[in-house]
Amino acid sequence: MTEQLQEIFNKYDFPKREENSLVSIEDIQVHLKFDLPEDYVFYVCNFLGIDQFIGVEFIKLWSLEEIIDANLEYHIFEKLPQTLAIGTNGSGEFIGIEFDDNNSIKIILSPFMDLNTEYHVEIGNSFTDFLVKLDNGIEWFS
Repeated sequence: MTEQLQEIFNKYDFPKREENSLVSIEDIQVHLKFDLPEDYVFYVCNFLGIDQFIGVEFIKLWSLEEIIDANLEYHIFEKLPQTLAIGTNGSGEFIGIEFDDNNSIKIILSPFMDLNTEYHVEIGNSFTDFLVKLDNGIEWFS
């Protein structure tokens, strides 16, 4: 994990996980056609979900226990097989990790209403980049 990421976790008082989850990364991977990025895996294995502003944007990141149910409930696995929703902005859009054919990922913001990759807006080129941009006050729709 990078020093930048740890600074953000500390600055915004991300709640640390005290007990191991009954849900594992492998349980999530069963639904995916790509491997989750290391920085995101570190986050969900060591922290609980958050529900707060980072910079000027509000985010709710789901805990390890919530991810599978949320993706099934919103039909993300079914309709967007190269995407994993990891949270929401509280305004009808989800935050997700999208895997592309070049074996790279990006963090995206996309509406829950019309699950289509054409509506994905890139908000980071990694989980760390996404949080750093938020911490630096970068607005998604400026």
